Amino acid sequence: MTRKKHPVLTAFAVIFAAGMILTAAFWFAVHLSGRDGLWSRSDRIGVITLEGPIADSRTVVSQMVDFRKDKRIKAIVLRINSPGGAVGPTQEIYREIRKTVQVKPVVASVEAVAASGGYYAASAATRIFANPGSITGSIGALIEIIRVEDLLAKLGISLEVVKSGDYKDIGSPHRKLTDRERELLNELLRDIQNQFVKEVAEARNLPEEHIEKIADGRIFSGARAKEFGLVDELGNFQDAVDAAGLLGDVDGEPELVYPRPERLNLWRLFGEHIAGALLDATRSGGTRLEYRWNGCDP
Repeated sequence: MTRKKHPVLTAFAVIFAAGMILTAAFWFAVHLSGRDGLWSRSDRIGVITLEGPIADSRTVVSQMVDFRKDKRIKAIVLRINSPGGAVGPTQEIYREIRKTVQVKPVVASVEAVAASGGYYAASAATRIFANPGSITGSIGALIEIIRVEDLLAKLGISLEVVKSGDYKDIGSPHRKLTDRERELLNELLRDIQNQFVKEVAEARNLPEEHIEKIADGRIFSGARAKEFGLVDELGNFQDAVDAAGLLGDVDGEPELVYPRPERLNLWRLFGEHIAGALLDATRSGGTRLEYRWNGCDP
């Protein structure tokens, strides 16, 4: 005996199948017409963002590498809004930009601030655009030591340290620096400062003596920075895009492409949150060596 098909279930199955097909088609169309698209015929300009204090270089470096290797991307705009940060990550970003400009143009666009390490990164670009009122410069390094010995004493807590050398606990938050330790940290700062000056001078094609004269940590407006040769042009993001198009020989109106958002990984997200909390806790009671302007966090 033949069973009758239930019309409601049949209709539901047809609608479900059609929905799955449409969803797959939409996903396929979006991905083909996006960064890896086969349908878009416009020349492309990649846009990378350097936002906030620099604590890690991995995201910006990997994005720079991807865009450098993508032959369909003719130029890159690096949008910067950063007061700088940790020395090592800043230098890694600088180095990757320097490698990239040998392959295709990179135009830095300063939004509110590109100071200290933020400017260090910008200096590696082919050209730098800033708004007249953007904050930039702050060429220099600093060491911050948060001292807590008085607080611990009030709490009745004392600390004993056994160390393998006289300077093993240099910068400890639990005691004052000795005169010799202060000398050693100043030597370290001079070394880090000289690296900053040398690389900015090299990237900007300026004499080191010129950079040294203004490498005392002072900040500049975008307009003033242009007078000192730290910035090439005054303009906004769109001006930087237009310049990137010219430098990259883009034909017609370019298509702006952005890095793909990373897939959500809850375990990684949880791990990064814990690591960030531990880093903050460590930094709050330790020593920091940074290319950073303390004026504000954008």
